[in-house]
Amino acid sequence: MSLPTSLRWLLLPLLALPIANGSSAPVAPASARPAPAADPSTSAPAAVSTPVAVASVPASPTSTVAAQAQSWRGQAWPWQRASSFADLGRRQDVMLSGVRNAATYEFQVRRDRLARDAELDLSFTPSPALLPTLSHLRVFLNDALMDVVPISDSQLGKPVQAKVALDARLIGDFNQLRLEFVGHYTDICEEPTHSSLWVNVASSSVVRLGGQPLAMQDDLANFPLPFFDPRDSARLELPVLFAGAPSLQQQRAAAVMASYFGSMAGWWRQARFPVSFDQLPEKGHAVVFAVNGKFPSVIAGHAPVQGPVIELVSLPSDPERKLLLVLGRNDADLQTAVAAMAAGNALFRGNVVKVDEVKALAPRKPYDAPNWMRTDRAVRFADLLDYPQQLRVQGVSPQPITLNLNLPPDLFIWRNQGIPLNLRYRYTPPFNSDESRLGVSINDQFISSFPLIKRTGKQGLEEIRLPVMGSDAGSGDGSLLIPALKIGNRNQLRFDFNFASVMGSAQRDHCQTTLPPNLQAAIEEDSTIDFSGFHHYIGLPDLSAFALSGFPFTRMADLSETVVLVPPQANAAQVGMLLNAVGGLGVQSGYPAYALRVSDDWKQAVTLDADLLVLGTLPENLRGSDQLSLLIDNQRSTLLNGRVPSPQTAVAEARQGSRGADAPINRVAVTADAPFAAIIGMQSPNHPQRSIVSLAANQSADYALLDDALTDIGKRAAIAGSVAILRSSGIHSQFVGEHYYVGSLPWWLLLWYHLADHPALLAVFATVVVLLAAFLLWRLLRWVSLRRLNPEP
Repeated sequence: MSLPTSLRWLLLPLLALPIANGSSAPVAPASARPAPAADPSTSAPAAVSTPVAVASVPASPTSTVAAQAQSWRGQAWPWQRASSFADLGRRQDVMLSGVRNAATYEFQVRRDRLARDAELDLSFTPSPALLPTLSHLRVFLNDALMDVVPISDSQLGKPVQAKVALDARLIGDFNQLRLEFVGHYTDICEEPTHSSLWVNVASSSVVRLGGQPLAMQDDLANFPLPFFDPRDSARLELPVLFAGAPSLQQQRAAAVMASYFGSMAGWWRQARFPVSFDQLPEKGHAVVFAVNGKFPSVIAGHAPVQGPVIELVSLPSDPERKLLLVLGRNDADLQTAVAAMAAGNALFRGNVVKVDEVKALAPRKPYDAPNWMRTDRAVRFADLLDYPQQLRVQGVSPQPITLNLNLPPDLFIWRNQGIPLNLRYRYTPPFNSDESRLGVSINDQFISSFPLIKRTGKQGLEEIRLPVMGSDAGSGDGSLLIPALKIGNRNQLRFDFNFASVMGSAQRDHCQTTLPPNLQAAIEEDSTIDFSGFHHYIGLPDLSAFALSGFPFTRMADLSETVVLVPPQANAAQVGMLLNAVGGLGVQSGYPAYALRVSDDWKQAVTLDADLLVLGTLPENLRGSDQLSLLIDNQRSTLLNGRVPSPQTAVAEARQGSRGADAPINRVAVTADAPFAAIIGMQSPNHPQRSIVSLAANQSADYALLDDALTDIGKRAAIAGSVAILRSSGIHSQFVGEHYYVGSLPWWLLLWYHLADHPALLAVFATVVVLLAAFLLWRLLRWVSLRRLNPEP
């Protein structure tokens, strides 16, 4: 039953009155009326709170963030955390509309932290066509309504800042913050799909948490807590302490430990491992490596151990800080203890664990890294899920379904017909024939689409009892080929269900509103994508393959075909570079480096049939190599410039089969006193199928540049070509030299691949093959004719 239009206009002023909790009327900006800081010892956080400020005047982001931080009421708590929506995974602003009116932001809290106060600093811009007061934003925390943020007339079309207090008692390990937009642009015949219904939620909005740390017992049953907590979205930073300059085997043990923690940290979190000698960091937890007779001063009174031992202790001066002691009688015991930490921590309990045995039972196979897709068989979508319900959506305008595909960078997909994708999906079928479709794309490139057909057959109660894959349930089965040229190292497969339902009528003389149906759609977990049957072959040097996938070292997930060459008597910065580099390989492969080899002897390392990762200065034998395009000698650096304008062009030429050399066109040498480092790729001089990647640096500041580049996702993307130069201003990559190829192909495909960009040679070769085949056929026919005319008795 609808009210007359005149009565609606009479009731409209009543709707503009403040609601009971006082949150519908904007108050003074936070900068004009700062809120006093709460005292944790005397006051408790409010259960449900209201917006502190709604400012309709735009302000600079720097001043706004500073003002919000100063007025944050929970700033007195000892533990603080501020996460923007960009930090929570929404790097772009979110546009809420009439039909897609909700956005969810997920955040987690460490197990050893207790949130006592929480607040949302919300930044948004409403459409100028909205009706004030009737339009508003609802804020939910873990499905509980926290507050309503009204939109006033003075805020329309302008950036708005609002503070929303959150009930910290509802915050647990995993939390969801949901924003719902309720918008109106007219009081008669509204159309939910109207283009004027929108609110832009800025990615700079901040969720602030305040609370206190919780004291954890010294119990290894909680390991890897508190050193790594999967609930903590911040970058993992785990200091490592030695008594002095570590031996090669101690460095290897620490590197395996770093790869283990890196494999848990993941690509988007990354990990760093600062190293110090007999000097405990000022804050945070730490890992201590020591052998009998060489304990650092922080555990100088520890009794000698009788074998591999892992122990968890608290600092006497600060019980909240924990030390993970990895102890042994000798270096071999440290190797055993670290292997047990990575492989058998499910058995840990108590504060001390003595390791009796660690034994490898089966070797790893190439390309079996847990973070990479299987390329030896078809892969079910169920094996690619990052979280439950990832393949299900609902709503008139549902969010896209995405799947991440991490592939080996040397997957040879040149000129093939495509990658088979067996797609199974189901959805709420439309009642009319319309333009509803399922779109498929990869890496933002459109691939194909399928129509979402209407229901057929008799409707009735029995249909609800039919299997979900039945035709009456609106199921579909499509087979398509993904264009292979769009495949890279890290890919995103996306499915968009687009329903073309008619929501209502906007005619003022004939107003008809239709409630939107509960549209649901899902991609079946039994859908498959198949990369089997493809060869592995790639043109190198290509530092982007190293930066984004750890290739060629991560070809074997346990790094069994990798040797790391470290400087003799490495200092803290060099050992830290080793741990960060190997930890980064663990991030990319998702597996600890159980079989890593570490050496400081170039002559011995270069003879091994393995890929080399060289840290520090280049060996003398490599300084005169024709492949070397950059040489760093203390403060003097020499660079060779090539013809190819960009490393991306050089990579494209390599993928097209070109073996043409990019000869240097000039050489430049300069001397400067400032941080400078480089990443250089080249072919091994002794093994043509092996590669060398050099992380070249001299001073501690140079190693800091390398650490920063290898632990930053954005900077990793800038590393490419045969050499990447690192300076304080950024990263410059280029390609100089000649491509070399690793992997294998059938002889005919190998010949075709490398002659593809030489049509003249290909024509000559084809002519020779035809003539040779014709000659052999002529000889065969002549022999048959002679046998027929002169039969033997």
